[in-house]
Amino acid sequence: MGEDETGQKRRYSPWGVLALVMLTGLAMVRNGVNVGDGPPQPTAASAVAVTSDQLPANPPTPPADMEVLEHSSVQRIRIPTINVDAPVMTVGLDAEGWIDAPPPQDRNLAGWYLNGISPGQRGSAVIVGHVDNAQGPAVFYGLGSVKPGNHIEVERYDGRTAVFEVYGVEVFSKEAFPGARVYGDTGHPELRVITCGGGYSKARGYDGNVVVFARMVEAR
Repeated sequence: MGEDETGQKRRYSPWGVLALVMLTGLAMVRNGVNVGDGPPQPTAASAVAVTSDQLPANPPTPPADMEVLEHSSVQRIRIPTINVDAPVMTVGLDAEGWIDAPPPQDRNLAGWYLNGISPGQRGSAVIVGHVDNAQGPAVFYGLGSVKPGNHIEVERYDGRTAVFEVYGVEVFSKEAFPGARVYGDTGHPELRVITCGGGYSKARGYDGNVVVFARMVEAR
């Protein structure tokens, strides 16, 4: 997610009229800065073939008595294994009906779509963020190195924290992003964390998105 080569901010359109959180247009592009060899990409052990229409295997089994949370705005996301501890802003739709992205100039900021599923509710909540900006690596630069079994904590404005366990990390082509697979309701409280990834060129930016699949295992 970022700006195009002219410096214009990209905005993203919802995927489907009824499923507001399904963002097919979330084909995030790089901000035009070359940071070493680029951000980490998922390993073969973490990534499932992009042609598969199945969710990653072996999702965690939450405790039988785990509470499913009500709707609440999101305050903060923490991914300890990649040193992410970032505020989360709500993003909505602009006058043209497109989804706004977090401001690219803030390197430590993520975005949660205001009218989507809350982390901790049943369904797939979505948090997005930049991989880099003009100054260098941004909030989700290390997202591709997350592994199954890692935990993600999402702090909500109602004082509750939803804890998710990662069970898959994949890269999808932005030309064939599987919206239904990524954003579909599995019957459990789930989280998708998304940034840009895959190959990169100055002309086209990133050609894919890194998607982390996680399921809630604790509410506190």
